Amino acid sequence: MNRQIQKLYSKAGKSERLIIGLMSGTSMDGLDIALCSVKKSGAETDIRVLRFKTGDYTDDFRAKIKAIFSKKEVDLQSVCLMNAHIANVHAQLINEALKEWEYQNEDIDFIASHGQTIFHAPKSLHKLADYPNGTLQIGDGDHIAIKTGIITLSDFRQKHLAAGGEGAPLAVYGDYLMFSKAGEDRVMLNIGGIANFTYLPGSTDASEIFSTDVGPGNTLMDQYMQKYFNQFYDKNASIALAGKVNPELLSALLNCSFFELDFPKTTGPELFNLEYLLKAQEQSSTTNLGKEDVMATLCHFSAETIANAIKRCFGEHAKSYIFMSGGGMHNPLLVQLLQARLPFCKFLSTEDLNINPDAKEAVLFAVLANETLCGEPINFGNRQGVPSVCMGKISLPA
Repeated sequence: MNRQIQKLYSKAGKSERLIIGLMSGTSMDGLDIALCSVKKSGAETDIRVLRFKTGDYTDDFRAKIKAIFSKKEVDLQSVCLMNAHIANVHAQLINEALKEWEYQNEDIDFIASHGQTIFHAPKSLHKLADYPNGTLQIGDGDHIAIKTGIITLSDFRQKHLAAGGEGAPLAVYGDYLMFSKAGEDRVMLNIGGIANFTYLPGSTDASEIFSTDVGPGNTLMDQYMQKYFNQFYDKNASIALAGKVNPELLSALLNCSFFELDFPKTTGPELFNLEYLLKAQEQSSTTNLGKEDVMATLCHFSAETIANAIKRCFGEHAKSYIFMSGGGMHNPLLVQLLQARLPFCKFLSTEDLNINPDAKEAVLFAVLANETLCGEPINFGNRQGVPSVCMGKISLPA
C-alpha cells in the first residue's frame, strides 16, 4: 500500500483528529483558519475549536483575486496561475499560524480547504438549457498538501453539483451535525457576502431540514464602501447610520426575479453587484442620492430580503431561535433592522453554542472533511438541493 494512503487510513481511524478548516469568502477579507479537535462522526460528532485566526491578505493579493472574481470574461492565464498562487498563499498562512500556535505540522491530521470562489453559476442565473449548475473555487489542494506536508481535502462543492445540488449552501451539513437540538426549532443564519440560513427542526429529522441562500448579506455594502469610501466595510454601520433609507431605491432593489424563485436557491455577487445597484438607481431616479443614504438603503435591503425569506418559510409571525454568524452580525444597524422585522424571534449567535461565529464557516469544512474520512452520507431523504453525499477531494503530500 502507498505509504501516504496508509497514513490516511491510520489518521482517519484515530479516536481524535486534529483538522484545520479553511474559509475564504466572497468578501475576501482574509483566510479564516480554525484548528479543530474532532471525535466520532455523524450525529455523534464532537468538535472543539482549539485555535482560530484570520490570516491577513495583502492589498496586492486581494486585487489579484478581484481581477478574476465574479466576471464572465477574464484572462484565462490569470485564472490558471491564481489557482496555484492562492493555494501557496493559503499554505504559507497555515504554516505561520501553526508556528504562532506552537504546533508542528506533523501534529495536524488533515486540512479542509474551501478554496476561493471566483464564479458561481446556478441554472437560475446562467439560464442555459444545455448546461448544469456550476461553481468554481480555486486554490489547488495538491499545492496546499505539498507546501504544508498535511493531507488536504478540498473542492467540496463539486460533489454537491454532481449529485444534483447547486454547490451551495453547504452549511446545512455542518449545521445539522453541530447544532441540532431535540425539541427546539433553530434557524442558523449566516450573514456573509451572501446571506443564507439553515432550518433545524426540533424533531432532528434530517429529511425535514431546509437550507437556502436568501440574497445579499454584506456584498453590496462592502462593494460600495470600497469604491466610494476607500474602506473595506462600514465599521459599526457608521456610514449607513448617517444616512436615511430611500423607499424608491429600496423598492427597485427588491424588484428582482431571484426573490420570487422557490427555495432552496443560491446566488452570488455575479448578480448582486454595483451594476445591479446602478440599474436600481436608474429605475428609481436616485442616481444623485447621497452616498450615506445609499448605504442606509443597502442595509435595509439586506435586512428586508433576509426577513422576507424567513417569513416566507415560517409565516408572518415566525417564532424561532435565530443563531447568527458571519460578518453581518457585527453590523449593529442590520441586526437592529432584523430584530424589528422579526419581533417574535430570539436572536443569539453561535457563540451561545460554543462555536466562535467568525470561525463557523471554517469549522464547517472541518466537519465536512471529517464526514468524508470517517462518516457516511447523511440521509436527507428527497430534499431538493440537499443531496445525501460526502464531499471533498483528497490530496496527498507526496
